[in-house]
Amino acid sequence: MNTIEVQNLTKRFGAFTAVDHINFEVKEGEIFGFLGANGAGKSTTIRMLCALLTSSEGTARVGGYDINKEPNRVKESIGYMSQKFSLYEDLTVEENIEFFGRVYGLSNQELADRKKWVLDIANLQGREKSITQTLSGGWKQRLALGCAVLHRPRIVFLDEPTSGVDPVMRRKFWELINDMSSEGVTVLVTTHFLEEAEYCNDIILINAGKIIATGSPKELKENYIKYPILEVQCSNVIQAMEEISTQPWGVETSVFGTYLHVSVLNEAEARVKIGETLNLKGIDVYNIERITPSLEDVFIYLLDEQSKKAN
Repeated sequence: MNTIEVQNLTKRFGAFTAVDHINFEVKEGEIFGFLGANGAGKSTTIRMLCALLTSSEGTARVGGYDINKEPNRVKESIGYMSQKFSLYEDLTVEENIEFFGRVYGLSNQELADRKKWVLDIANLQGREKSITQTLSGGWKQRLALGCAVLHRPRIVFLDEPTSGVDPVMRRKFWELINDMSSEGVTVLVTTHFLEEAEYCNDIILINAGKIIATGSPKELKENYIKYPILEVQCSNVIQAMEEISTQPWGVETSVFGTYLHVSVLNEAEARVKIGETLNLKGIDVYNIERITPSLEDVFIYLLDEQSKKAN
């Protein structure tokens, strides 16, 4: 069963098209990743699906309700956590929970039960009277998620929920998302942290308002990465990338931190050629290792292919 159905969804702001005729479906209980760089159209799509923006063309059904014709029914059936955590900074932890509980129409007993749950999942027992502004990003994040799902929605939208949060707290946050999914809650999450997408059942990659790829993490890697990828550790990665990118045996070369990822036609030949090419330019090669492609490799490859088509 699909809980979200998107049909030719488009949003224009004047002459600028932020979201361009996109189509996709999200199954019940699925963790669905909506991925792309900043400005790709992720947040605009989320705001339309939450009935906070009307579409310029096309529409979507969320929980069975049309986002343009039945916006209030959509809002009643979802939970939404924005990039800014959606919390009131000058209220205490307890006051934030109580405020959102009243907004969602929870009874006194329901609110008391759910308040205990939020404090538990946010690990904020004993800090009920703390001013929210004094909390770290990780604690705000968990509190915001708890407030967003106080009313037990079956569909939850999380817009860049882990932005500005350290890796340990990101992992804990994703544990909460997995727990919700296991209980049948549908979660659509936007992120530009591509490593987080490994937690998703299905993924959409979006760029410049258009969908450029869809599938599970495994499918995306298998369908789009056709060549071996070598990770190269060397002394000058920028110069090394420039040198390798001119060679016929190198399909694609990208910088990943202090390493290079090089897609090659023939692994054995490329191992030799990389050493020869870089050594001739005075670049020391410390290690060459074949790696499993990441979603970042897929995304960079697809962006490069789009750039080639545009030119």
